[in-house]
Amino acid sequence: GILEKIRLCLIKKLLPDWEDRRKYHEEFASSTSFHGVHNLVHRQSKARRALWLLVVAGCLATAVWQICSRFSYYFSWPTTTTMVVQYVEKVKFPAVTFCNLNRFQAHAVSNLKVIFLIWNIVSAILQKFTMEDKYSQELNDFLLGNQNFSIKDFTRKNGFYLNSSTLLECDFFGKPCYPQDFAHVFTEYGNCFTFNHNDLSARRVSLSGRGLHLLFDVQQDKFTDEPTLGYTDAGITFVVHPPRELPRFDGLGLLTPVGTHAQVAIRQLTSIIQEYPWGECKPDIKLQYHKIYSTNGCLLECKARYIQDWCGCLPFILPGNGTECDLLKFYKCVYPAVYNIEIKGLCTVGTHNSTCPAPCEETDYPTTVTYSNFGGERAIKYFSTKLKKSSEYIRQNLVRIEIKYHDLSYKITQEQKALTISELLAEVGGQLGLFCGASMITIIELLEYIFTNFCWMCIFLLLKAPEMPQWNNPSQNQPTQKGKKRGIQEC
Repeated sequence: GILEKIRLCLIKKLLPDWEDRRKYHEEFASSTSFHGVHNLVHRQSKARRALWLLVVAGCLATAVWQICSRFSYYFSWPTTTTMVVQYVEKVKFPAVTFCNLNRFQAHAVSNLKVIFLIWNIVSAILQKFTMEDKYSQELNDFLLGNQNFSIKDFTRKNGFYLNSSTLLECDFFGKPCYPQDFAHVFTEYGNCFTFNHNDLSARRVSLSGRGLHLLFDVQQDKFTDEPTLGYTDAGITFVVHPPRELPRFDGLGLLTPVGTHAQVAIRQLTSIIQEYPWGECKPDIKLQYHKIYSTNGCLLECKARYIQDWCGCLPFILPGNGTECDLLKFYKCVYPAVYNIEIKGLCTVGTHNSTCPAPCEETDYPTTVTYSNFGGERAIKYFSTKLKKSSEYIRQNLVRIEIKYHDLSYKITQEQKALTISELLAEVGGQLGLFCGASMITIIELLEYIFTNFCWMCIFLLLKAPEMPQWNNPSQNQPTQKGKKRGIQEC
């Protein structure tokens, strides 16, 4: 009874008769803003109707093809790169970290050459280093007899130092600077010193061609290194980097040998990278011990986490607040752990799905370095008299470095979306308007027309559906089933 009432209601109210439906179709064809459709209905000639049918179908197919190609292009996540040169009156000066290529004081390691091997094991966290088997017994003997030995304290005390005897001259933009203006930092070169560390004084340069002027005395007679491990040069190595980032020497350090004058012209280059899937940046990544995200800082923190989990301690050369590793753990656990991290690729850099993806914004300082011999004959005599050293000493120990901006500008390289959502909608609307004269209102009209016909079709199928069978009670069906069983048995 309920089904019959529903059927009667649908017949009377929702399903119009054939004539009303025909009039609805004609009115839609006449009033729709979809151009060309009314010509299919009101043209008297069949040939013209067929021609308009081909025109409308062709334009609709072309519009659909163009729209699909636009969506396909959008979901390929295309990008464009623009470069802008911004000229300013003042530009921030970067941080510069300096190290002596001879890492240790000669008197401290004259009878303790194993220190070079130990420090290379420590610095293997920052650079790749493979220890040969011939040194393993020497290290084992030393570690067994010096379990409380601290390579950190030894290096800080007996490594390269910065004072008035090693930093002979320092001038920043016409104002003198002193060794206390440099911050100490450990790198693979041992004790290093950073000027403009953490951008505390916000030093700025207002003229190109002027910047930081330094004169070092590397004191080859007091500092030494081990040539069998590859340290064969004498001079100063330095790297230019953002003030709030740690220096990275591996492959990026600039070398200035003794007896030379290096003029370094720098530029500031800021790169802005789009987030995934347009680029490889992930803006939600934050570092625990660094204010600004960088791939180098992220890589160091990643290694620190793995080493702390495996060894239960943290190397002093890595960021963190864990218990400091002693020398035995460095050799027995930390060094193999670093090797394991490299082999298994546990700390990766680059793509969005790596441990340390590319930063969304990164500042770099491309450099151009020119060299000349340090001092003429009169300059050599002047410094010989001033320092009370021989001319040969001046040529073998002094290094002059000048770091300045090429010009008062910086470049911004920005990665941008080649097609945004608003541009995609504009292109889709342009294709619909060009080929079909359609707009968003036209789309709504078509959806309403399709939905109305769909409802009519559902109602029609529901009215044509067979009636529900009348099910008998189980008590009435039971004798019949027994009779069937009995007939089967007799058969």
